[in-house]
Amino acid sequence: MVVVDHLDALRREGALLAEAADEVGLRAPVPTCPDWTIRDLLWHTGFIHRWAKTIVSEARQSRPDSSEIDLIAGPIPDDALLVEWYRESHAQLMRALEQAPLDLDCYHFLRAPSPLAFWTRRQAHETTIHRVDAESARGDEISPIDRDFAADGIDELLRGYHARRHSKVRSHIPKALHLHATDEPGGGSDWFLHITEEPLVTKRTFDGPVDCVLSGPVELLYLALWNRCRIDDLTVSGDTGVAKLWQNLSPIVWA
Repeated sequence: MVVVDHLDALRREGALLAEAADEVGLRAPVPTCPDWTIRDLLWHTGFIHRWAKTIVSEARQSRPDSSEIDLIAGPIPDDALLVEWYRESHAQLMRALEQAPLDLDCYHFLRAPSPLAFWTRRQAHETTIHRVDAESARGDEISPIDRDFAADGIDELLRGYHARRHSKVRSHIPKALHLHATDEPGGGSDWFLHITEEPLVTKRTFDGPVDCVLSGPVELLYLALWNRCRIDDLTVSGDTGVAKLWQNLSPIVWA
């Protein structure tokens, strides 16, 4: 996927998030984030949008520090205006990304073809996952996720986030986890995760033995890897302890 694809996804997902939040109300609990209400979700995602917008629009060369949080977020409105505050946060981010030059040089924290490619991709997936959170508060089915976009998000999570030294997905005894997307064109798509005491290594082809296989539609794999649906929603074969290892060690938190 390229920048324009991620911009399209970000535009759509932000609108769906705001729509779901407006529908269920700020006090609704978020089942996929047990300690949060919709109010917390809007504040977090809106702040992340403004944080990213600041980096992109000002071509920041380093991550803004904690002392700038209030300045970046701006005044937090009363509850009656919080959904609109989120919509404006999303709109500010969209404008910054759409107006950024292709050769933008700024801080980014995962490998990418360019800083602009990184930020459009990262914010598209950030917003999608939190849109799923908002829709989960309604208690009905979530809006579908495009197959190519879901596969792209799996790549970002595995070969971006969890390839870094910060990742906690480690095992003293080496393990191999095979992810198989059953609905990808050509009969399926695969990721092979090598879990050791070193940062995660993910390959798209592998000819060795695996300890556990998780199979299912690519959308469910994407959501399960982000802990937004149950591993039990997938077909699990082999050592279920490897799947539990992922569940316990993979969550990514804002810090």
